[in-house]
Amino acid sequence: MAVKITWLGHAAFKVEGSKVVLIDPWISGNPASPLKSPEEIDRADVIVVTHSHGDHGLDDAVKIAKRTGAVFASQYELVVKSGLEKVEPMNIGGFVDAGGTGVLVSFTQAWHTAEVGDPTGVVVRLDGITIYHTGDTGLFSDMKLIGELYSPDVMLLPIGGRFTMDEEQAAKAVSFVKPKVAIPMHYDTFPLIKADPNRFASLVGDVAKVVILKPGETFEL
Repeated sequence: MAVKITWLGHAAFKVEGSKVVLIDPWISGNPASPLKSPEEIDRADVIVVTHSHGDHGLDDAVKIAKRTGAVFASQYELVVKSGLEKVEPMNIGGFVDAGGTGVLVSFTQAWHTAEVGDPTGVVVRLDGITIYHTGDTGLFSDMKLIGELYSPDVMLLPIGGRFTMDEEQAAKAVSFVKPKVAIPMHYDTFPLIKADPNRFASLVGDVAKVVILKPGETFEL
């Protein structure tokens, strides 16, 4: 079965296969989102939030989960504060079958900050496809280990600088992880994180296929 990855702007993605997975679904107030409201999302089976910063959609995740009945998978601290019943309280560690959906979720290290809990990346495995969403992070050498452990097909990573990796650092991260496909995110939402995805692609070279999406566009594999 084909798996579709749609960029919802900033760090938000919808992954569609036999199940629908949302990652960091910041929609309300997101100037880069192609959606006007989280209510436009009519189906979600699993929702993942990497950390507590407002631009990663914790509030929208809770609203969508309540309406759709999705399983909310995140760090223990965020799950406890969510008030939701269908949850997977997790931390950095091994794979968990989120709510028995068959969607495997594993949280990874990320170098960043958070108001509650710690920042993370996440690996999602759906229909035989492995996707590594780095979360907000700087570059760190243990990304090599993440690549070795999970062999991701797709890597979603920030290039906006200032709060995360810039284009050059992100290209180095791709060389560490060695995914088949790299999709840049977390850039151009605000002037402070202006970046050039084409420069990123040039720096990555032939290490991976770089797919540059516009918000609302979909990549299928």
